[in-house]
Amino acid sequence: MSMYRVAQVTAPGGSFEIVEREVPRPGRGQVRIAVEACGICHSDTFFVTAALPGVTFPVVPGHEIAGRIEELGEGVEDWGWQLGDRVAVGWFGGSCFHCEPCRRGDFVVCENLKVPGWRYDGGFGERVVAPVDALARIPDGLTAADAAPMGCAGVTTFNGLRRSPAEPGDLVAVVGLGGLGHLGVKYAVAMGFETVAVARGAEKADFAKQLGAHHYVDSTAETPVGEALRSLGGARAVLATAGNSQAISAAVDGLAPRGELVVIGADPEPLGISPLQLLLSGRVIRGHPSGTARDVQDTMEFSALHGIRPTIETVPLEQAGEAYQKMLTGAARFRMVLAYD
Repeated sequence: MSMYRVAQVTAPGGSFEIVEREVPRPGRGQVRIAVEACGICHSDTFFVTAALPGVTFPVVPGHEIAGRIEELGEGVEDWGWQLGDRVAVGWFGGSCFHCEPCRRGDFVVCENLKVPGWRYDGGFGERVVAPVDALARIPDGLTAADAAPMGCAGVTTFNGLRRSPAEPGDLVAVVGLGGLGHLGVKYAVAMGFETVAVARGAEKADFAKQLGAHHYVDSTAETPVGEALRSLGGARAVLATAGNSQAISAAVDGLAPRGELVVIGADPEPLGISPLQLLLSGRVIRGHPSGTARDVQDTMEFSALHGIRPTIETVPLEQAGEAYQKMLTGAARFRMVLAYD
């Protein structure tokens, strides 16, 4: 009997434990992936704490997965995948194909989205069985550890920017310089935007410039963020990566007329925005989900082409619990990644 290891949580908010399981066989339309790396995302807390409906325990989280296909289920050959192919699976872990959004081709907002760690065991383990429509091909230029965060952090920032109304040369602001924001700045610069990094503290200015930002705004300074952005001409788009509603709301007044606030940072607190802030200048607020498997592949290919890599810290599976806590406390700089031999 062939066995593999997972890091699981058996009760809401519980501690991680390493256990062995029997290696599963993929069903029709599925593949089994030998996981080589898995990023740790703040969204994993939704499942570990059962904050979302339908979470069942034990939970094996992890939706930033990179590895190789080691077994094909029936029908997968028709999709063009082969044994040994390097693949990534992100927040988009497959769709149902039959709900109204899926029937309209908008798979990332599938009403039955199959997020790894929620709908099936995620990448905090040495094997994952995933639907074939969740697979993105990893380009040769990326290692597994670099590719893994692209399935959520990477695609969310990349896609949020490329689907915004901003065009090359426009002023674009990225709020937050954490696991999402540091990638957002790199992508904004590579896309040709005049890029503003917004974060807390004057000491982050040098880091922002190292990422390529053309301007830095300290959100703790006397000048409000909105006023600082307007002094630069107003932002065509603001990518709000910070998981802080107050920080997100502070940027709205910095939008140019018809500018768009793209919200990707999660905070249960409501945004403090008045209708007048939107009406008089025709501003738009948009929540942006991650992206399909094709979007993840686009993100990785763009990253390989432009030399963009996430800043990561790798740890073995045995340290999943410690790495998860480091992510929770904000001590991770900037993405914790479980790396398997």
